[in-house]
Amino acid sequence: MDLTVIKIGSNIIASEKGLDESGINDIARVISTIHDNGQKVAIVSSGAIAAGKNKLQIKGRIRDISVKQAAAAIGQSSLMWAYEKAFAGYNKKVAQILLTGVVLSDRRRYINTKNTLSTLLSLDVIPVINENDTVSTEEIKFGDNDRLAALVATLLESKRLIILSDVDGLYTDDPARNKKAGIIHRVEEITPELMEKAKGSNSMVGTGGMYSKLLAAQIASDNCIPVNILNGKKPELLLSLLSGEPVGTTIEPGQKKYCAKKGWIVFSVRSKGTLTLDSGAVKAIAQMGKSLLPSGIRSLTGIFDRGDAVYCADMDGKRISKGLVNYSSPELLKIIGKKTSQIESLLGYKYSDEVIHRDNMAAVG
Repeated sequence: MDLTVIKIGSNIIASEKGLDESGINDIARVISTIHDNGQKVAIVSSGAIAAGKNKLQIKGRIRDISVKQAAAAIGQSSLMWAYEKAFAGYNKKVAQILLTGVVLSDRRRYINTKNTLSTLLSLDVIPVINENDTVSTEEIKFGDNDRLAALVATLLESKRLIILSDVDGLYTDDPARNKKAGIIHRVEEITPELMEKAKGSNSMVGTGGMYSKLLAAQIASDNCIPVNILNGKKPELLLSLLSGEPVGTTIEPGQKKYCAKKGWIVFSVRSKGTLTLDSGAVKAIAQMGKSLLPSGIRSLTGIFDRGDAVYCADMDGKRISKGLVNYSSPELLKIIGKKTSQIESLLGYKYSDEVIHRDNMAAVG
């Protein structure tokens, strides 16, 4: 999927006076143009707490976690309504998705979230994703939506992550203190020295500074996703970037045999079973990079649930891949060797055409 994840910070669309609906409309206009050009877009947006603060007439930074949660609960409806109105003006549909880090760390919920988001994107809906701050505790205290954006980009295997900041990019020094500071247009590797320079944030609205953006960029880079940091107050820069112009800061993706997700599948997840495949399925997976369909499975061993990891092996028992299944072993026993068109009639429901999607499968051996 040709997808771009765009993270929009609080400082871009909100202030002590509440939401900047004019700014939200400007961003919606540019993103709608990108969408019209055939690019799928998912948004990760901050701003709920800022909107709630304004409604509650709270000034300054909120220190109390429960008050932050209350402000988020009050402000989230305003934030979503602002996006709804803005995108409706450009004939675009949006959907609200609230997530926490815990959801994305659980493989079953991870897959459910991915399936939901993928379905929305396939329907030409623009997801607007935010941290579920009304129930988060440590996430709201120490975290930020930069990290969430990186996790979403990883979840959807995005082609690019764009972080909209209130500055033009990553600088050699703090531009507020050093007028000679210049923009770093390209970062080949995120080093400890670079991280040290980026520490600190003076924001009264958001929780993230450049340090958090680099932490997020490290997650994306480890998953082979390039990251761009742009000035969100100049939304037209999005069009310039996607047309190939060198704007803002580009952080190059890491060079690894496996992206972090597939490395996690191969090295960290214990296999719960093995699927034995016929020669056609082996060729489709090993040589053509295809997903695994039930028709290509001859037999299975082990007891596993949906979302568990299993090996795929040829008829001689040689392992060729490892992946996360969309069906449990009892379900698979009913559909192995069958066509995808028969899944729903055999089970009474269907999660997916694929037993293992190629995005959730990595080669082994």
